[in-house]
Amino acid sequence: MPRRRIRVTDDPLRAAFAALRTELGVPSDFPPAVLAEAERAQVPGPHVDATDIPLFTIDPPGSMDLDQAMHLSRHGSGYRVRYAIADVATFVVSGSALDTETHRRVMTLYFPDLRVPLHPPVLSEGAASLLPDQVRPAALWTIDLDAEGRTTAAEVRRAMVRSRAKLDYEGVQRTIDSGTAEEPVLLLKEVGELRERLEVERGGISLRVPEQEIVERDGTYELTYRAGVPADGWNAQISLLTGMAAADLMLAHGTGVLRTLPAAPDGAVGRLRRTAHALHIDWPHHVSYAALVRSLDPGVPSHAAFLQECTTLLRGAGYTVFRDGVLPDITTHAAVAAPYAHCTAPLRRLVDRYASEICLAAVAGKAVPDWVLGAFEALPREMAEGGRLAGKAERACVDIVEAALLKDRVGEVFDGCVVEVEEDRPDVGTVQVESPAVIGRVDGEGLVLGERLRVRVVGADPGPGAAKVRFAPA
Repeated sequence: MPRRRIRVTDDPLRAAFAALRTELGVPSDFPPAVLAEAERAQVPGPHVDATDIPLFTIDPPGSMDLDQAMHLSRHGSGYRVRYAIADVATFVVSGSALDTETHRRVMTLYFPDLRVPLHPPVLSEGAASLLPDQVRPAALWTIDLDAEGRTTAAEVRRAMVRSRAKLDYEGVQRTIDSGTAEEPVLLLKEVGELRERLEVERGGISLRVPEQEIVERDGTYELTYRAGVPADGWNAQISLLTGMAAADLMLAHGTGVLRTLPAAPDGAVGRLRRTAHALHIDWPHHVSYAALVRSLDPGVPSHAAFLQECTTLLRGAGYTVFRDGVLPDITTHAAVAAPYAHCTAPLRRLVDRYASEICLAAVAGKAVPDWVLGAFEALPREMAEGGRLAGKAERACVDIVEAALLKDRVGEVFDGCVVEVEEDRPDVGTVQVESPAVIGRVDGEGLVLGERLRVRVVGADPGPGAAKVRFAPA
């Protein structure tokens, strides 16, 4: 599911982000023993030879940690999706220094100025990455769909694959729009739109969260949003399709690890309604959250800001393990509106390595490996701790960016709306400013939820340890 992506082009902010990483204890360099193991990692057998499938990857320009490669074709009256996922388990030996380090890091962390990888680059950007024209081990999914895009069959096996092309979203969109795309790429639109319709039918929702960019111009900062192209969404649907197929396989097998999310509490949705009100987004009470989100245009700044805030509804997500046929009480993900598993990004997320292994065992009719079962007790806690660190880093980065936007505007007055008031301190709350779309603490007597008010910036310091915007009623 989406996270905020923020880019910066300013050195002072880079210093603030570096200080933040130190403050949070974010890992930096890999220990020498881990690097040595990564350098020596070999690919054991057996892997089926599937190098004849003309796979392609779709990622942001410059990406080197390529988890997924796909090929789409017509199959009878429907479609066949082949989706290769980097087979990280072939390189990481359970109990090794490399394995221990991945359990310490849990996931790749994204900061506006750089990313902190889960695996050493020699693996994540080299031997394990599905780079073009390189033979690589993969967990190769074959998913058959009917004419409406519904899954009719799914399997996964270990295979050696070779991607033929490294594509990016905007390039894919251009070739599809111009009619010059080859059929496997052209089918991405056809299959993606079918899957989007099925998502609406089952009550799911995909957030089209735009990327935020803060740029320095003439000594001041400006915030802009960069919305994705439709190909982003179609590509995400292939990943969701695979995650849903993985969940179904694990549930049928009786052992697995699911990504679960309960329905959002009323208070969280209420806060979003107040944010919509603050941003002048019309949200009639008879319109559902899912219907509203689908109606928004991420290219409109106020809509983009609201979509950023919608990610708060995903904070209740967790990982649920089960085994020996005893299914958990919750098996679904509220945003997906179906059982779902993380299995398509093993280079960037620890749990995906385990999910792939369970699915491979389920299809082969074999027992789940002991090293996978041995991690079950700790895995949800490890992923939760990693997620908390990622969330804390993300929120702190947003604080730094918003403080930078307003650091030279202390004393100025803006239109805003109270979106939250502390229960035990009614004089302390949170205000959403209309433009720029900044959220900050507001201190003042008699704060009322949903109230529009003009607020003055009384503090904005993007420096390390400060990085908070504070308002007071004007």
